[in-house]
Amino acid sequence: MELGSVIQVLENKTILVTGATGFLAKIFVEKILRVQPNVKKLYLLVRAADAKSASQRLQNECFVLKEWAGLNLEKPFYMGETINGTLGLDIEMEKKIVAERLSELRGKETTEAEITLTMKDLGIERARKYGWPNTYVFTKAMGEMLLGEMKENEMPIVILRPTIITSTYKEPFPGWIEGLRTVDSLIVGYGKGKLTFFPGDLECILDLIPADMVVNSMVVAMAAHANKPNCREMMIYQVGSSVSNPIKLEYIKDYSQSYFKKHPWIGRDGKPIKVGQVTLLTSMATFHKYMAIRYLLPLKGLRAVNTTFCHYFHGMYVDLHRKIKFVMRMIELYQPYLFFKGVTRGILLFIWKLKEVIEIMENMKDKVDEWKDTWQDKNEDGRNG
Repeated sequence: MELGSVIQVLENKTILVTGATGFLAKIFVEKILRVQPNVKKLYLLVRAADAKSASQRLQNECFVLKEWAGLNLEKPFYMGETINGTLGLDIEMEKKIVAERLSELRGKETTEAEITLTMKDLGIERARKYGWPNTYVFTKAMGEMLLGEMKENEMPIVILRPTIITSTYKEPFPGWIEGLRTVDSLIVGYGKGKLTFFPGDLECILDLIPADMVVNSMVVAMAAHANKPNCREMMIYQVGSSVSNPIKLEYIKDYSQSYFKKHPWIGRDGKPIKVGQVTLLTSMATFHKYMAIRYLLPLKGLRAVNTTFCHYFHGMYVDLHRKIKFVMRMIELYQPYLFFKGVTRGILLFIWKLKEVIEIMENMKDKVDEWKDTWQDKNEDGRNG
């Protein structure tokens, strides 16, 4: 199957895109319209209050213009299956638990901020009960279960599980990213001079994959399975880079430092922010000790002073307590990834597995030979955009 064959498979097809305002969905839509403008229809699912609001979101968030020039075959999650073997996962019951807690909070006239925090904590609690590290991957797993439960034999279903998605490598232009998620928020925090220490294993491999390579994998997978009806099993592909082109946490630390020394972040006062070395704490025990000595003990001292002076420092105490609590929460969320010892098969194995589509998408064969160049040069293009 050559490039022309893949494009031909997509011709006159109707494609439903859920979460159409999301970062990955935008790149996917752009790719489809560029390589095969003769698709029959594209249905873009957009959450909005009414048709007018949906149209506005479509125009403002889905359409993006550029004005200048792994794989592991994994088994799907079956209904009720969990990672840690805990019995009793029932999706309807999980929905009921969420609805009851939300109703309970609103009945007590709880503030929206408190409701949001409580519901996030509930999500993490439910996810970890069954072995998932956070709500994000927990809900995705339940989505796979529902797909498997409702699947009809004549409908081929392919699920892609990308690892940590980063900015685009090449298409539609280098360095495109929206929002700050996972590793991006840490890098920006460092560039702004706010991140001076962080827990993590220097040898830990962060499995990163550029967004446009994920989209290319999606298109190839669609084409490869489009004409294979009566497939009883769901096909699952994991798209990552940790085997074919691994990047260690140590490298990210060094590359980020090198980048911001060359291209410093400009503060609100118009002056460049100088960055220094990040103190990397190599275990959670070291992290908790560091936090206790540097922040928790001084906070206790401030609380005592605040009480002595009739709550004169109340505002300062509340602000520092909130910031420390936020840091502890973020570290708790990231912990499973910062000390992760495993790897996943890379995107090049996806091409090998489907050897007949080796030349389908030009970017699929573009191995990022040097993460350092990608980290600095490509994201520089995106930042200038």
